[in-house]
Amino acid sequence: MAREPSEPVRSKTDQTRPDPERPDFGGPFPENIAVIMDGNGRWAQERSMRRIYGHREGINSVREITTECARMGVNSLTLYSFSVENWKRPRVEVRYLMRLLRLFLIRERKTLMNNGVRLRCIGRLEDLPPEALAVLRETEELTAGNDGMLLRLALSYGSRSEIADALKRVAADARDGRLDPDEIDEETIRRYLYDPETPDPDLLIRTAGEMRLSNFLLWQISYAEIHVADVCWPDFRKPQLHAALREYARRVRKFGGLERGARRSGTGA
Repeated sequence: MAREPSEPVRSKTDQTRPDPERPDFGGPFPENIAVIMDGNGRWAQERSMRRIYGHREGINSVREITTECARMGVNSLTLYSFSVENWKRPRVEVRYLMRLLRLFLIRERKTLMNNGVRLRCIGRLEDLPPEALAVLRETEELTAGNDGMLLRLALSYGSRSEIADALKRVAADARDGRLDPDEIDEETIRRYLYDPETPDPDLLIRTAGEMRLSNFLLWQISYAEIHVADVCWPDFRKPQLHAALREYARRVRKFGGLERGARRSGTGA
């Protein structure tokens, strides 16, 4: 199979990433962000276009949001790119999405390198077509030496599948004597997830106005703040991202405790 043309990229030793430029949003800033990119098909259908054009336009949003998050010094950005349930979509659409994934991973290498972004993918990656998986691994390797934001693509991903896969490994290690069942706790489970090193998201963004989690990072977003944007993903750009960050800055994260000062007054939920 012929390889898609790629943009030239600078070597790891040539990287000169500028210092983060973070606007003042008036409060705390989310160091780790996750996004459910919803509404590509709806965006296209509202314009009497085929669904695939919505997916193609969504790539422009991925580029703009990734670049802006890297510019602001976000530690990690996780994008829900393709779920385990998405394999049920029409075969033609799935083939197009896999080809779009390959093109993205090749054509955006220059953008990733110029912004010092590291790429990492999570999910049941063995389910991906061999051509897509090979390009994915090449791009991960190319960007591994970058020292900027971590971009995680959730591909063939489902949170219930992740937890099930983790529990299988826990059970196998317990059976083989490598793990004491009496010592299993939350941190034990975390170590068996797809990417235990990356901190949990502080902010979860969902586009297209939908109020559901869609089997995404259920373990990791236990205490994430949630922002729902009314626009579909292809229309979610820098202004919409900044609106989400301003809303986050107004939130008070208590993690089940009481807001400072509420202990004395007896208030607080």
